[in-house]
Amino acid sequence: MKILESKYLGLRLKNPIIVGSCGLTNSVESIKKLAENGAAAVVVKSVFEEEIIQEHQDVLKNKLGDQDNNLEFLDYFDYQIKSDVLKKTAALIQDAKKEVDIPIIGSINCASSGEWVSYAKILADAGADALELNLFKLPSDVNQKADEQEQFYQSIVSAVKSHVSIPVSVKIAPYSSNLAASIKKMDDIGVDGITMFNRFYNVDFDIYTDEVIAGSPYSTNEEYYNALRWISIMSGKVNTDLSASTGVHNAETAIKMLMAGATTVQIVSKIYMDGPEVISSILEGIKEWMEKRGYVSIDEFRGSVHHDPDQNSERFERVQFMRYFGEHMIS
Repeated sequence: MKILESKYLGLRLKNPIIVGSCGLTNSVESIKKLAENGAAAVVVKSVFEEEIIQEHQDVLKNKLGDQDNNLEFLDYFDYQIKSDVLKKTAALIQDAKKEVDIPIIGSINCASSGEWVSYAKILADAGADALELNLFKLPSDVNQKADEQEQFYQSIVSAVKSHVSIPVSVKIAPYSSNLAASIKKMDDIGVDGITMFNRFYNVDFDIYTDEVIAGSPYSTNEEYYNALRWISIMSGKVNTDLSASTGVHNAETAIKMLMAGATTVQIVSKIYMDGPEVISSILEGIKEWMEKRGYVSIDEFRGSVHHDPDQNSERFERVQFMRYFGEHMIS
């Protein structure tokens, strides 16, 4: 029998497959189906502060009538909308934990610094087994110093960890003035896990209508390379757990991430495309590969091909093409 058990954020998981935060984890019925198909944990759909703000603005615009100048009422209304959204997510966590025997991880994404702690406490009190802070703000301010944003992230993590007793992980972007140092600082302040990497809403253009439109929301299997590189580089250099995200569509990619040193992998897009059954398919693929290689447990090969400064640093750190295009000739 192959042992797929893994540990992540101090939680014992039956295998390394986590369903990442998305619409698929926004109902108890959906979470049950994911668990039945082998998911070892789920990250519930993020509470987005911006969505709460937008709902507030929409209602202010369309439904308040003669209360639109009542400042006391508006303050109450703002609080009520926020409270309702958070109560809904808290109820989802509570109900899901009654129906499935896998860890339920809460997720929050705030736009303002003051809300991270309050949101985190509500989800922790609801019974979440851990929290994932969805940390990223596009660094588009040309006047902002390079380290200001990363210091802001670190302050958020420290504040949340000081107010909740459950494990706290962060989902980060690959955009940083010094990604390795940024990850190490997160590790130094005690973050329990880091997910690499966040997948973002992509901007595209319609060349016939001149409109700004959304790019594809789904990842492809070819998008895993960046996470593979960075998990390989940071594995062994930090104590925190590393989780791979973006581009994990099959057993082969999941195995590569584990070989790089990932504790777990997060899957979303492939489940949207092929249904929750893809989870059991990936798990079977991992077992078959382990059988061929003679492995009994995942721990036997986890981190087996990570970055080693004394042996293979150039393989991981070279970023310019040489072999593929250096001598290519056009006939």
